[in-house]
Amino acid sequence: MSEHVPDDHSAAEWDERYRSADRLWTADVNPALVAEASDLPAGTALDVGSGEGADARWLADRGWQVTAVDISQVAIDRARETDTREAITWLRADLSVDDVPGRDFGLVSLQYFPIPRSDDATVQRLLDAVADDGHLLVVSHEAEGVRAQGRNPDDYFQPADVAALLGDGWTVITDDTRERGVAAGGGAHTHDVVLHALRTRS
Repeated sequence: MSEHVPDDHSAAEWDERYRSADRLWTADVNPALVAEASDLPAGTALDVGSGEGADARWLADRGWQVTAVDISQVAIDRARETDTREAITWLRADLSVDDVPGRDFGLVSLQYFPIPRSDDATVQRLLDAVADDGHLLVVSHEAEGVRAQGRNPDDYFQPADVAALLGDGWTVITDDTRERGVAAGGGAHTHDVVLHALRTRS
């Protein structure tokens, strides 16, 4: 069965996709988050496109106060049922039109979060949500794997595009393409592109 990926990324499309399976994603934390955040001091984190909550739970286990945001109410409800800790705030929001829920996060994490190339305003709002001395982590699948699934990675912001917007006041810690360790997307996604940056001043 081929993976259905919403074309318009609407809430209704994502809700339907989550309803189509008891679990849409693995319960395992994304490997780039482990690699880049394991040694960071716990603080406040924004998990963008949190899905069923594996990354948010991993962060909360390590002492973070997490705001987990997803466009799908089905995903948010499923994640909340799995973990009711006060350390995680589960929120349904469409960040292309809704305000980012907070500022001054010690970590803003975007794991495979699709932002259309034309929507630089959403990217800027997410950058603005990172605190001084806070971290930004943007991860996408390598372009070859995305194309293998019949999609065009050029339609969406990639980590390199985000890096080009950082400018003064940011220090890039990681700008890398690496093996995932465990392939995703039915084996199509074997490598991830990882951007990790530190905000040094507003």
